[in-house]
This record gives sequence, C-alpha cells and structure tokens, in this order.
Amino acid sequence: MPEYKAPLREIKFVLDEVLDMPSHYANLPAYADVATPDMVDAIINEGAKFCENVLSPLNRGGDIEGCTRHDDASVTTPTGFKEAYKQYVEGGWPSMTHSEDVGGQGLPESLGTVVSEMIGTANWSWGMYPGLSHGAMNTISVWGTPEQKEEYLTKLVSGEWTGTMCLTEPHCGSDLGILKTKAEPNADGSYAISGTKIFISAGEHDMADNIVHIVLARLPGAPEGTKGISLFIVPKFNVEGGEVADRNGVTCGSIEHKMGIHGNATCVMNFDGAKGFLIGPENKGLNAMFTFMNTARIGTAIQGVAAAEGSFQGALAYAKDRLAMRSLSGPKAPEKAADPIIVHPDVRKMLLTQKAFAEAGRAMVYLTTQQNDIVHKGEDEAARKEADELLGFLTPIAKAFITETGFEAANHGVQVFGGHGFIAEWGMEQIVRDTRISMLYEGTTGIQALDLLGRKVLSTQGQSLKGFTKLVHKFCKEEADNAELAHLIAPLAELNKEWGDLTMKIGMTAMNDREEVGSASVDYLMYSGYVTFAYLWAKMAKAAQVALAAGTTEEAFYNAKLTTARFYFTRILPRTKGHAATMLAGADTLMDLDAEHFAF
Repeated sequence: MPEYKAPLREIKFVLDEVLDMPSHYANLPAYADVATPDMVDAIINEGAKFCENVLSPLNRGGDIEGCTRHDDASVTTPTGFKEAYKQYVEGGWPSMTHSEDVGGQGLPESLGTVVSEMIGTANWSWGMYPGLSHGAMNTISVWGTPEQKEEYLTKLVSGEWTGTMCLTEPHCGSDLGILKTKAEPNADGSYAISGTKIFISAGEHDMADNIVHIVLARLPGAPEGTKGISLFIVPKFNVEGGEVADRNGVTCGSIEHKMGIHGNATCVMNFDGAKGFLIGPENKGLNAMFTFMNTARIGTAIQGVAAAEGSFQGALAYAKDRLAMRSLSGPKAPEKAADPIIVHPDVRKMLLTQKAFAEAGRAMVYLTTQQNDIVHKGEDEAARKEADELLGFLTPIAKAFITETGFEAANHGVQVFGGHGFIAEWGMEQIVRDTRISMLYEGTTGIQALDLLGRKVLSTQGQSLKGFTKLVHKFCKEEADNAELAHLIAPLAELNKEWGDLTMKIGMTAMNDREEVGSASVDYLMYSGYVTFAYLWAKMAKAAQVALAAGTTEEAFYNAKLTTARFYFTRILPRTKGHAATMLAGADTLMDLDAEHFAF
C-alpha cells in the first residue's frame, strides 16, 4: 500500500511562487491578519502530520472492512474512522474556514482546500465525511435564517454534527425536475418530508452525534419541473434548544454495494414524514442547492488531484525499486541483476504523465479557490464580479477534466506495477476503484461539458471564455520575448486563439442544429482542460525560471519543473488536435443511426 507523504514543497511552490497567495491574503482585509505566512505554514504542516500519521494508515483497512448496516438501521464505519474523526474535531479542523460568529476560525477557503487535498490523498473515503459537512455548512450559512444558523450551523462548524446532500432519487439523477420527494406543511411551521433518496454519501454513520441532511423536495401545488423544487433541513435527530432530542423519521434503508470508496457509507435514505425546515424561498431550492453543488464540484476536482498524486507516489517508489531488464542504451545498475524499471522510456512516460497531471491539477484547484476567496471576501465589487465569472467558467472544467486525468493517472499507476498492480495489497487498484466515481457524482463529465459549452460559453456569446483567454493572452504577451520559454509560449498563444475560433464554429453550427452542442461538448471540455493545464504549466515554468535566475539552492526541483512542462507540451498537449477534429465532426455521425438499430 503506498505510504502517503504530503507533497509540501509542491504545495508551497504553487501557493507562494505561482499564485502568490501571500499577497492574495494580504490584499483581502478579512484574511490579512489571520492568514499570515507563518500561520499558513503551521496549518499545512500540522495537516500533513495528521494525514500521514492518522488517516493514511486507515486507508487500506477501510477499503477491506467497509461499512456495516445493522438491523436497527444504524451504520458502523471501519475500524479507526470514528477515532480519527474525534482527533480531527479536537484539532479544530472542521471550523477552520468558517466565520467567527458561528464558532469558526475565519481562515481562507483556499487554505482549507490545501488541507482537503492532503486528506483526500491520504484517505478519500474518510475525507468524504467532513467533506459533505462543508457543503451543508456553506448552504446554511448563505440561505439559513438566524435561527437555523444558531440551531444547526454552530454544531456543524464545531464538527459535533455532520451534514449531507440528499438530491438523487431512484428515478432521477441529474434531471432533478422529475424528483418525487414531498414536503407537507405541519401546523408548527415545519414540514413532513416523505420520499427516498439514493447514493447519499455519509448518509448514516457512527462518527458524530447528529447528521443534518439537506434535502430537495416538492411542496403541495408546486410548479412542475425544476421551478417547483424547495430545499429543507432534515436532521437525523430532532433538535431542541440546540441539543439532540428524539429520533426523526429518516433512516438508512441500505448501504450501496460499490466499486470503490468502501470506507464511506453511501446510503439509500428513507424519509417517512420526517420533520424538516424550509431553507431559502419556496420553490427556489435549486438556487440554494447550487451553493452546495459548486462547493461539491471543486471538492470532487480535488479527488482527481488526489488520485494523480497518490498513484504517482506509489508508482515512483516502485519504479525506483523494481528490477526488470536492462536499459536499451546499456546497463544503468551493472552491480544488480537488472536495472530499475524507471530507466525504461515507457515507464518514464507514465510517471511523467502522472506528475504533470497531479501538479497542474493542484494549480488549477488552488486557482479556483483563490477566486472563491475574492468572491466572498473581496471588497472591490468589480474584482468580485470578475472572480465570480472566472470561477463559474473554470468549475466545470476543473470538476470534469481533473477527475478524468486523475483516473488516467491512477490507471498508469497500476500499469507501472505490472501484474502487482492488479493485486490488492499493493493499493494501486484501490486508487482506480476509488477515483472512478469522481467522473460520475456531482454531475458526470457529460453534464459538466454541457454546462461549460451550453450555459457558460454559448449562452454568454463567449464572454465567459473571453474572460479566461484574456488572462492567457496577457501572460503570453508579457512573455513573448522570453526566448528560453518560447517552446511553451508560442504554442499556448496559438491554442488560445484556436479556442475562440473553435467556439465560434460550434456556435454557428448550433444555430441550425442544437444537437451540435451535445455532440461537441465533451471534446470541447477536454480541449479546454488541456489548454488550461498548458497555461498553468507555462506559469509554473516561468516561476521556475525566475527562481533559477535568482540563484536558488534547489536547482533540481526547479529544473524538474521546466522538464515536466516541456514533457506536457510535447507529449500531452497534442491531444488537443484530436479533440478539435472530433468536436467539429458534426452531430450527424452520432444521431443518424436510429435507436432501434443499436442491435446486438
């Protein structure tokens, strides 16, 4: 099983040298005094210790043992999970990024993302328990009444209680307009919630005193479709005076038998007249839910980074140790029976692909949460608007592309191990199984692609795309005379222009046939992801160049950045050509075959 080691130097490189987070925090008054360089370092270092020493050792056991549902509908989590959560709460981790008026520490969301990445790489299944709570807290914080915040938010922030998101039903996933769960008004102003939800992560467990479910349901007489959905707070135990009271009418009907993430209880949840409380306006549940979903989608993007990083760490250690054959250019370890497999070009290609995806994915996730800081704590209205538009554009790319590349990296990890990668005790196949869900939940890759191309780009006449491509154009213009990075800047500038040209072509064809949007969307998203990673790799290469010119003592570290950037541009970025051709191939190649002719 790979022994997780937090990549602290890599994390600090992105934070300090690529995104200049120290200046970012200093320029936001809400964070200037709390997110000092010393405080940021201390939090990241302590988080690393917790992840390496507490969570990582539980990862394999959690996968083997899984969760157990008992006859009384209670659920027991794997050995050690509950104790680890207690340490997590005692360390103050749940409250880190929440406001002080509800018991939080007032630290930046972006800093919490760094900790979430380490938690996810060390033990993704365990990390989902507090991860779901984070979205519930954000939803109540934005949409809850003062009374609801006092009743629920403070206990969620402290970590005494956890939260969930209950959206999916047996007959509807992404198409929430057809959900059936009902909310009948009670005389006391509450609502009786009845229905069944499926795929509910952390829906029932033994780690906290109460679970606060955020539930989508329909009021009597509500409009059909998505316009008639409301959002409700439904606690596992009813609450009186801020304390747990009697059991509510919500129970775990079963635990899903899943491909991976066995350590997390993914539940079928039955609501039998459970007492719930409206959060946000009636029939505006989707508006409130997107507060949760945007948090969840960035959180899922972290899983892609975690998969790439974790599989890279395991594969790299194995490739340095495993002996097989001799290098084609002559023995590299003549004193041994064979050379370590890291000398072989194909193994190098897989390792470099993992490394390139992990490091660019990390930079992209941190960039999105940097924008999130500005949206919520910026004092300049224009800056907040610009950050919000950039965040909205990047979120579907981050969620879908980083999880797709994370899964690819995880598969490379298995391949580097050869036959041993197929054996469970090495831990590499678990990463593949655990991360496969990331391209499905919180909106599949196809759903994210439609959101990107349809809602974010074409419906704004390309304005959201221009907001990002202007950043890329500005960077390329600033570095146009940088001869040492010309092999990166020139192709990036060319692709940045092509991005706009491709968008216009798709938009023109879509005016005559809306199926063209669906036909092109996934390739468009993947193309967008590869170009975004190229921009981030060029920025990382520039940061490395600056450090080397300043006479750093870490020449090997920074030269590795330049080499990996060159690898990405020459070996991975050409994939954009295939996606460009495919997205323009036309919807007829997909739609001309009648459904009944899909025969077997």
